[in-house]
Amino acid sequence: MLRRNLGKTGISVSKYALGTMHLGPWGNDEPAEVARLINTALDAGINLVDTADMYSGGEAERLVGAAIRDRRDDVVLATKGHFPMGEDPNYSGNSRRWITRAVEDSLRRLGTDRIDLYQIHRPDPDTDIDETLSVLSDLVRAGKIMAIGSSDFSAAQLVRAQWVAHERNHISFRSEQPPYSIFVRGIERDVLPTAREYGLGVLTWSPLNSGWLTGRIRDERIEISGFRELIAHKFDLELPGNRRKLETVERLLALATDTGISLTHLALAFAASHADVSSVILGPRTGAQLDDLLAAAEIQLADDVLDRIDAIVAPATDLNPGDTDYTPPHLTDAALRRRPLTQR
Repeated sequence: MLRRNLGKTGISVSKYALGTMHLGPWGNDEPAEVARLINTALDAGINLVDTADMYSGGEAERLVGAAIRDRRDDVVLATKGHFPMGEDPNYSGNSRRWITRAVEDSLRRLGTDRIDLYQIHRPDPDTDIDETLSVLSDLVRAGKIMAIGSSDFSAAQLVRAQWVAHERNHISFRSEQPPYSIFVRGIERDVLPTAREYGLGVLTWSPLNSGWLTGRIRDERIEISGFRELIAHKFDLELPGNRRKLETVERLLALATDTGISLTHLALAFAASHADVSSVILGPRTGAQLDDLLAAAEIQLADDVLDRIDAIVAPATDLNPGDTDYTPPHLTDAALRRRPLTQR
């Protein structure tokens, strides 16, 4: 499989990476099947495995650690921290207190002595980025983390993080992990150019937009069960953006027929074609799903096909803005946008 550099880290990563959100109780919780799936991915040339402490409450990390134990040095192992891992508010976020504990917990579950890429899973408005970069820098210097990155950070947050790292002599983020697909192209406006400016590697997730770009969602009867219950807004047909998806899928299926490429493979190849994307994270639940996704590894889209995709969904367009998964508090809390009545 084609390899690319992860930004300026010097780390070589495969064009497609293995995501593990659906491994464990959230999807496939059979250890032997999970081990086969992971090793099939590695045998096919994937060398980047991406997980997170919160996936299946830590079980995904344990399954990954067990599966790669005999191949650890051949794997670029990435994980993430931020989301709650307990009821206590201090068991979440991006504070020094929690990140120190979260990294130790991930190392233990993964059964390894170092994490190749540790990513802050979401921004934390309650924690100064200086605090977060400070503890991450200490963990890198201690040899527990090789490189650090972010996930779902805006362009402005990426710039501020780079500035703080430079001013305070911290180690800086070297990668960003945003959602990116034909249906979610907002990062093309400023996140991807910012990543290029600072030499950040870009690992994109949800290239199939939670199943929309498989072509199997084509009518108004969308089953909301299992993991989809956690992201029901992405299938709510009361939202205009999701209605547009139904219409757009039909146009993309026609394009797929014209090119002789399945819509799934077309969508994966699209995500991998952007000049600033280092690796596209795949999220299979079963071996059969993985086999289908791996079949896209050698597909390259000609410029005229990419032009036709641009004509269907314009660059920098998010069909459903809610698909981005992170909304800054000042957009969700009206009180943060309004002066007190006494000052108006």
